[in-house]
Amino acid sequence: MSFIELSLICLVALVGPLLAAKRMWHLPLVLGELLAGVIVGRSLLGWVNADNETLKFLADMGFALMMFVSGTHVPVRDRTIRTAIGRGALRVVVTAAVAIALGVAVALLFGSANAPLYAVLMASSSAALVLPIIESLKFKGTSVLELTAQVALADVAAIVALPLAIDPSHAGPKAIGAVAVAVCAVIVWWLLRVVEANGSRQRLHDVSENRKFALELRIQLTILFALAGLALAFNVSIMLAGFAFGLAVSAVGEPRRLARQLFALNDGFLGPVFFVWLGASIDLRQLGGHPQMILLGVLLGAGAILAHAASRLAGLPLPFAAASAAQLGVPVAAATIGRSLGVLAPGEDAAMLLGALVTIGMTTTAASLAARRPPANTQMGDAPPGGGSEASKGKPAPGT
Repeated sequence: MSFIELSLICLVALVGPLLAAKRMWHLPLVLGELLAGVIVGRSLLGWVNADNETLKFLADMGFALMMFVSGTHVPVRDRTIRTAIGRGALRVVVTAAVAIALGVAVALLFGSANAPLYAVLMASSSAALVLPIIESLKFKGTSVLELTAQVALADVAAIVALPLAIDPSHAGPKAIGAVAVAVCAVIVWWLLRVVEANGSRQRLHDVSENRKFALELRIQLTILFALAGLALAFNVSIMLAGFAFGLAVSAVGEPRRLARQLFALNDGFLGPVFFVWLGASIDLRQLGGHPQMILLGVLLGAGAILAHAASRLAGLPLPFAAASAAQLGVPVAAATIGRSLGVLAPGEDAAMLLGALVTIGMTTTAASLAARRPPANTQMGDAPPGGGSEASKGKPAPGT
């Protein structure tokens, strides 16, 4: 990978801000970055090689950091999140039940043995996509908290269930890896809580700010990448590592200065690189040689939307229910693992990614409609820079 290719990626990623700039459209920033990746990737122009190891590594860094930032934006310290978690879990169960029925139906229609995989795909939600969209549109309120909890739970559950569905022979080690990452995240939370309580973090913050050392950013990135390395060692998605660490930081309280630094690193560079790479990695041309897989992809996407729309029965506003259907990491992981194991039919991996694009389109549309007509218990306004629950209540975040 050359600097010219990297500059091209940064250039085409500007399509995201260009599409999102017109406020009346209410388009999420990541949509333009994904579309730009599809155009310059293997589906069309072929200018960006998504298989390049350096680019894949940068994309993995972006994915880990993006999930960390998403985790820090979950208001763990807000007391209302406890109720939201209960309702979110109920809606995940409702969605999963509908997804199982639809997965079996689609598998029977195509004579496939991958019904469990289809069900996991339809039940999954992408915190990496939904949460940035919700954040970019400045949604706030009870419904947003419940949607955040639902998406986070569905994403983690799908990542844990995916090995059982597609590679049951190695499900045990991956489950152990997921537990190991979760335990380490809890340990990190405890350590952060201790240094916050005894004033060590504040003293570190003062020295870092006065001397321009960026020590908090360096330490956070060190921990993040260590957890991501642990996850990869157990063949667990780095999504789990990033999101779990983000939750740990949110539970203690994220300093606003650190939030601004992470925003610059994630939204200015690594995040756009990840989304352009993801779009570039999709090869929609495979569908041309296997037309029946186009129908499979559409049904997978429509099934996911229908399964998540069932959350309306559990009280979630319909626009948010439809928006929660967005898929990202799970279909990519399923396509990648399925290709490596040889358990997918020709073109089936592309069908999964097509289904993901269908859900992304629906999420974008639903979020845009919700922005024009906010559902009940939902408001729109400028988000506080801290991103944590204390900031949302008008209180200064630690280290401000």
